[in-house]
Order: sequence, then structure tokens, then C-alpha cells
Amino acid sequence: MPDQDSRQLGPDPSLLLVDDDEPFLKRLARAMEKRGFAVTTAETVAEGQASVRRAPPAYAVVDLRLGDGNGLDVVETIRERREDSKVVVLTGYGAIATAVAAVKIGAVDYLAKPADANQITAALLSSGEDLPPPPENPMSADRVRWEHIQRIFEQCDRNVSETARRLNMHRRTLQRILAKRSPR
Repeated sequence: MPDQDSRQLGPDPSLLLVDDDEPFLKRLARAMEKRGFAVTTAETVAEGQASVRRAPPAYAVVDLRLGDGNGLDVVETIRERREDSKVVVLTGYGAIATAVAAVKIGAVDYLAKPADANQITAALLSSGEDLPPPPENPMSADRVRWEHIQRIFEQCDRNVSETARRLNMHRRTLQRILAKRSPR
């Protein structure tokens, strides 16, 4: 039996999921199918754009950073092909500038990973006038900070000095943070 949210789906339940994290993509696709969506998946910007050109979806969930480029390019293609499509942008970490860019080109919401299927469904099916309910277990501020530091550290090829420079923090302070376990 489909989830309660499937009753709110429009006549076209087509959903495009674009994410380069294959295990996450498969789990999310299964969860969204259980909620009544007709799911198509893509792992790259090129695959996502090709899928949109073949059949513009009524709904889409697009990761911001993909292996071959920026997920906002897929969002723009969706907007060109189908203006009424509801698009949610996902990202590994939130930044105000990218959230603004996503909303400006037509995304209905912007969620930070790890977003679950319930949060994504709520965002896709929201009327736009009311905000979706807050997540049951949001990441703590300490956890968000730690995730951001880890992401920059990985992007700097695990170079502590370069990461500290980019984050504008003292190298020893960064070393202490990196030595600790992740906050909950």
C-alpha cells in the first residue's frame, strides 16, 4: 500500500532523481517508488539533462555537486522544458549563496544531506505557501560545522595547512578538531 503522501501526488507522478552517490540514489529511488512516484534515475549532469529532454518530469530531486558538473544545470534544463515541475536541490553541505541560486532558477526547496525520503517527499508535495515541517532529528550545529570542515579537508587532499588557510583558522586549532570524533 502506498504511503499517505501518494494521495497528494498530481496526475503525473514522474520523478527524476539525479545524484552521483549510487547507494543513496538506489535507496531513495526505492523509497520514492513506495510513495507512489514513477522514478527515473541519473548519476551525471549529462544523463539528467538527456532524461529531461526525453520526458520532462513533474518532480525532480537533484544533487548540487555531481561528478561531471553542477546539478543546477539540470534544474535549468527542467525549467526550460517544464515550468510547472517541482524541483528539490540536495547538497552535502548548505551554503546561502547556492541555496539562493537554486531558488532563483526555480527549485522549490533546498535540503542538506542526509535528507531522508520523508523530508524530500514533504518538500516536493508542499504547496509553497507553507513550509514543510522541521525534520525529526536535524543535525546539530556542531555536526554541520564538523561536516563542513571534513568536506573542505577532503577537497584539499587532506592537507591540514591548506585546509586551515581556506577556512581562515589556525592550523593547530584545525588539527585538534580533526583529531576528535564527529559530534552527534
